Amino acid sequence: MNKVIPGIVGLMLLVQSTQGADWKPADNPLMTRWAKQVGPENALSEYPRPQMVRSEWQNLNGLWDFAVSKTDSPGSYTNKILVPFPVESALSGLRRTIEADDRMWYRRTFNIPSKWRKGRVLLHFDAVDWETVVYVNGKELCNHKGGYDAFTCDITKVLVKKDQELVVLVRDPQNTGGQPKGKQVHPPGRPPSGIMYTRSSGIWQTVWLESVPRKYIKGYKLFPDIDKGELRVTVDVEGGKASIEAIAYDGADQIAAAKGKAGETLVLPIKNAKLWSPGSPFLYDLKIEMKAGRTKDSVKSYFGMRKISVGKDEYGITRLLLNNKFVFQLGPLDQGFWPDGLYTAPVDDALLYDVEMTKKYGFNMIRKHVKIEPSRWYYWCDKVGLLVWQDMPSSGNKTPQHKKQFETELVRMVEGFFNHPSIVVWVPFNEGWGQYDTERIVDIVKATDPTRLVDNASGWTDENCGDILDIHSYSRGPRSPQPEDRRAVVLGEFGGLGYNTPGHCWNKSGWGYQRMNSTEELIERYEALYELIAKLIVSPGLSAAVYTQTTDIEAENNGLMTYDREVSKMPIETVARAHKGPFPPTKLGGQDIFVDSMDVTLVAPYGAKEIRYTLNGAEPNRRSAKYNKPIHITRNTTLKAYTLYDDGSPSNIREYQLKKVKPMPPVAAEHVKPGLAVKVYEGSWSKLPDFARLKPIATKVAENVDISNKPHNDKYGLLFEGFIKIEKSGAHMFYTASDDGSALYIDGKQVVDNDGVHGAKERSGAVALEAGMHAIKILFFQRAGGHSLTVSYSYPDKPKQELPADVLYHVE
Repeated sequence: MNKVIPGIVGLMLLVQSTQGADWKPADNPLMTRWAKQVGPENALSEYPRPQMVRSEWQNLNGLWDFAVSKTDSPGSYTNKILVPFPVESALSGLRRTIEADDRMWYRRTFNIPSKWRKGRVLLHFDAVDWETVVYVNGKELCNHKGGYDAFTCDITKVLVKKDQELVVLVRDPQNTGGQPKGKQVHPPGRPPSGIMYTRSSGIWQTVWLESVPRKYIKGYKLFPDIDKGELRVTVDVEGGKASIEAIAYDGADQIAAAKGKAGETLVLPIKNAKLWSPGSPFLYDLKIEMKAGRTKDSVKSYFGMRKISVGKDEYGITRLLLNNKFVFQLGPLDQGFWPDGLYTAPVDDALLYDVEMTKKYGFNMIRKHVKIEPSRWYYWCDKVGLLVWQDMPSSGNKTPQHKKQFETELVRMVEGFFNHPSIVVWVPFNEGWGQYDTERIVDIVKATDPTRLVDNASGWTDENCGDILDIHSYSRGPRSPQPEDRRAVVLGEFGGLGYNTPGHCWNKSGWGYQRMNSTEELIERYEALYELIAKLIVSPGLSAAVYTQTTDIEAENNGLMTYDREVSKMPIETVARAHKGPFPPTKLGGQDIFVDSMDVTLVAPYGAKEIRYTLNGAEPNRRSAKYNKPIHITRNTTLKAYTLYDDGSPSNIREYQLKKVKPMPPVAAEHVKPGLAVKVYEGSWSKLPDFARLKPIATKVAENVDISNKPHNDKYGLLFEGFIKIEKSGAHMFYTASDDGSALYIDGKQVVDNDGVHGAKERSGAVALEAGMHAIKILFFQRAGGHSLTVSYSYPDKPKQELPADVLYHVE
């Protein structure tokens, strides 16, 4: 390129200050404890790329000259900025608003050791948001578009004898640009509020120099295969052909080695491999050496022997499998924002703190939400042992150019973090944000990385592709769809229990999906959520769940921790215990009644070792019958069971009263038509009223049982009446999930009682019915807050489903 940058050549070079006298954090509503450790001399000074380590490098973080202009000329540099903190952050020293048409100019000088001049000098930018042009000694060397991926400039040819001048021009079009931006917002778009946060413009990850030979190792890919007991390695060399040797170590012991050519697949046998998992995050060391004539290069790395796949568990349920075994994946939604650094953690220890706290809370997974982190964050997940679901930062994708850029950055993300064992799932889309050509996008990810799973769309916009069916459920509480033959099911987001912690909030008006008024209420609700999760793991077969979220962020107070990481809103041990239980065994199928006989299948929750049970009402103990197959029941029986966990701890005892009953006969139903009659009422109640005494404001026919017929008033009631066609005689389970109260009657008998003012809650009941028509009545009222109603049923050989329209009838 060698384009001359306007207004730069001939200017006096300013030597970088090493004292930091011109810098201090900007005023901010909230800071972390680590902010006091931050300064120009030590700004994120750790080696930034732990999976490809060389000894010869130089960190360029620190105080830089800074200017903002509206043209392609910086004018005068009137400010200092602490790199690599975003311009809008307090730790940058500026906390300045950047407009869509602004140009951000960064400048500093640096020196290089004389021995570096024998080879190449590479200038690395780990992330700059968004469009970057790099000038060294007045020459334009490279430009880059992409806010989350690392890029490199070879500056060897433009080096001068003494001080080197580096100028970086950055443009961030913000909401007007259509580029991937995640949850960053800024006027003229919607201002930061709710689930959208302050943006991060400019350099926001480490800038550094590296000395390499003229011919050098540019990159490599690692393919661990636990089934074959081997590690496959392919190495990319810059500068032509070369010989490669890869050596694997277990501590100080060399355990495998392989030689070959650059670009070839080297196979290292890893005998009796120590498998990487959250419970045992073992990492092997790896050394890669290159020889090309007299030129040599080497890098140090590590790898984990780990496999992620989809397959059947012992009950024939499609599951997410880790190392060929079902491991329930439970983690928080982690957005990676910091009050003082925004996109950039104040120090490396802060990154580690979040990872370690996640592990202490009893999680084994993190969903990194529409943001990509620095390499060191994934390094800590590798070391500590946390599975990572990595989202692609979302964008609008409204034009062909936007879509092309999205796909470019998507591939860069997958390739850039390919070698981290912690990453197990790629998530290209969230809740339909910018979603398009989903099947083709999944194919692109699969072609780039065939070793990991793809969650095609986290949320409500599944396109029947990829490895995972993912739903979100907040107000209705934890839910799970039915696992498919080839796809596992996950709850990609749930929870969102909002709780304000005075003195640790960004502002006074904190927001949450569900507002909690006390710590006691927060704990009670949190524990109740995981009791439901434990049941969903067993039936219908949930494989993973993601709780919203790790920390508060600005106006959103859904975090387990406050935004400044000073307060855990619940005791750490309480959170961990809520996840683990120990939970008693769950009976597959909800009904406790039967007509002739029933086979009872008991399933132990995750982490349990065995089940002990009795059928005579006696308390089970370690000498009681050990469950190993379905229990055949032909008469009234009291079944009691408990689980033993691997650590020897027992669960509570769960009791089931199993009753033999006669099915209710069908009723006469003539001249019926599809749909249910629905009456609409207005009023304020604390429990279901006697609708027969009230006058409806409207009478309609509803195709399904839902709240679409509600009035404009937020205080109302609905009464559905008609008939349900029962296809097969036997015990039937009916469920109402509602916010607020609901009830269900069959042939005048109450089957489900879900009454009262409450958040989204599901209740169920069983009734034995003969095939044919049966009268059905469903009552619902709404008083305050959220409102929802779903009615489902299940019966012999038919899994749980919402009442279909084709079984509902009414008489005109």
